[in-house]
Amino acid sequence: MAQLDPWIAKAVILAASIAMVAIRAPHGRRSRAIRIARSWKNTREVVLLTLAWIGFLLPLIWVASPVFSFAEYALRPGPLVAGVVCFVAGLWWFYRSHADLGAYWSVTLEVRENHRLITHGTYRLVRHPMYSALFLCAIGQALVLPNWVAGPSYLLALVILFAFRVGAEEKMMLETFGNEYAAYMTKTKRLVPRLW
Repeated sequence: MAQLDPWIAKAVILAASIAMVAIRAPHGRRSRAIRIARSWKNTREVVLLTLAWIGFLLPLIWVASPVFSFAEYALRPGPLVAGVVCFVAGLWWFYRSHADLGAYWSVTLEVRENHRLITHGTYRLVRHPMYSALFLCAIGQALVLPNWVAGPSYLLALVILFAFRVGAEEKMMLETFGNEYAAYMTKTKRLVPRLW
């Protein structure tokens, strides 16, 4: 079976990482301009976000240095193509979910002044479309990046983040929006439209 040059994977990882930051940056600037009404940020939240950042940065370390060369394997066309498809779909969904949420986005568990519940666009289909998008990107990364350490690093970090954070996030939304959010929960799935 054909073996591809790992620089192809490095280019894909670098392009996807830059795209993700480019999508998120303007929303971060916009949301910081709106005062925080209430924050649920705690030590667990900081640890989870740190873990997510490590998972995001490990592939970039792989791109820039040979530190993970002990865990390399051959890059094959099938996983590369499937990974690129996941990246493209994930980045598009990531963009849409940020655009739909607008200035109410926050990297941590916070509610902004005059915050309103968003239930249109991607949020009409699932309650956590950004997580869905990030999972698609993380699966893409695991397929594209031919390294047993750096490849699945973001996926593993996201699984941990989601497992320990989504409950607190939904509790925050219930406390903030009450019956409106409870009704929204009955109409939408968490991550995968009509399934889960």
